[in-house]
Amino acid sequence: MIEFAIRGGRVYTPEGPRPGAVFIESGKIVAVAGIDEIPTGTPIREAGDCAVIPSLVDCHVHVNEPGRTEWEGYLTATRAAAAGGTGTIVDMPLNCSPVTTTRRALKAKLDATKGKLSVDAAFWGGVVPGNLADLKPLAEDGVVGFKCFLTHSGIDEFPNVTREDLERAMPVIASLGLPLIVHAELDPCAAAGADPRLFTSYLASRPGDMELRAIRLMIELCRKTRCRTHIVHLSCAEALPEIEAAKAEGLPFTVETCPHYLTFAAEDVPEGATQFKCAPPIRSAENREALWKGLGRGAIDFVVSDHSPCAPELKKLEAGDFLEAWGGIAGLQFVLPAVWSGAKRRNFELEDVVRWTSRNTADFTGLNGKGRLEKGRDADIVIFDDAALFDLSPQSVLHRHRLTPYAGLRLTGVVEAHYLRGKIIYDKGEFPAPGSGRALLKRSETWISRN
Repeated sequence: MIEFAIRGGRVYTPEGPRPGAVFIESGKIVAVAGIDEIPTGTPIREAGDCAVIPSLVDCHVHVNEPGRTEWEGYLTATRAAAAGGTGTIVDMPLNCSPVTTTRRALKAKLDATKGKLSVDAAFWGGVVPGNLADLKPLAEDGVVGFKCFLTHSGIDEFPNVTREDLERAMPVIASLGLPLIVHAELDPCAAAGADPRLFTSYLASRPGDMELRAIRLMIELCRKTRCRTHIVHLSCAEALPEIEAAKAEGLPFTVETCPHYLTFAAEDVPEGATQFKCAPPIRSAENREALWKGLGRGAIDFVVSDHSPCAPELKKLEAGDFLEAWGGIAGLQFVLPAVWSGAKRRNFELEDVVRWTSRNTADFTGLNGKGRLEKGRDADIVIFDDAALFDLSPQSVLHRHRLTPYAGLRLTGVVEAHYLRGKIIYDKGEFPAPGSGRALLKRSETWISRN
């Protein structure tokens, strides 16, 4: 018995787009069939000329709850995700409080999600000095892997690790079969005497060499420990040859980048516009184009938001102080149109965007029920008008705070409807089924969910 079908002229299956219909029953895809193969009497959602794609899986999101819900929270973050076509987030172990470095802290985070999730959420654990004994219990309780910083995280409760810390932690993480994801920067430069209102002052304080040296260290440790090692939010394209060499060597080494590095350029950041500040920083237009090329040839594995908002006053907008402002960009809601807009201009296909933002991220995190429109997967489906143009106004932002560098851009691609496990969670500006998301916990090779 098929509950309903979504029919369209372009259904993005793993084999590519084709006219077809996705059959849905009990929250699962039970078949992807020909456009005229729907049994008589089956309810149909017509996608028309829109693309039918799998929901995005964004495995780099800072929700900040519990503890810093005034920055962001599960209600607002997952509502924005639903509207933007993201059906699953993986929440970072900071900037919440307590940070997710112990079993007790993970329980606090799970408790904080209750009744608040519009989309599904999985969780990263953290690696900090002194919590080696916590890694196995966190893995047993269901985190998808572990996050560390090689430089100050911005949050004193989540201190950075040293080489010696990693040499102890990485064999343990490897034995658990989980990835280590790394904020790869070393030793920021002093910015004494620089004009704090100029983005170039901040950029000079975090040069590409910070990333290069950190990535070289992680390649060396990956080779030594064979721990799955992943570089988050790559901004420095100069590192791509060494990343590609590590991959060619057969090391379990992967890398992501973010829409803001693919959209913006340092030369275009206005004076005092601290909503553009993030770490590592947005770099030159030439660097941006090199990142696109790296993405196209597979040197970069996928694209995620690194959604990292804060209370607006921490952005120091009145002073326009890039050196003192909190570093983080709010962009969870706009991953799909931002990446598609840039990809289209560079002659990529929507199929490429689906691979970068859904299929590869689901595979990386082990979310084997997500990321593809095929039999047996969760019916997490987006109806996406990939030809529609829109001007992004602050009023359309559904994050807790509306401050984002994407405001004012003209983008291509509008989410018309979004289904999570076959339930409509977003439909032309409405949210018919609030609270439909689940907390997802990885237990060995299986997943369990908590409502």
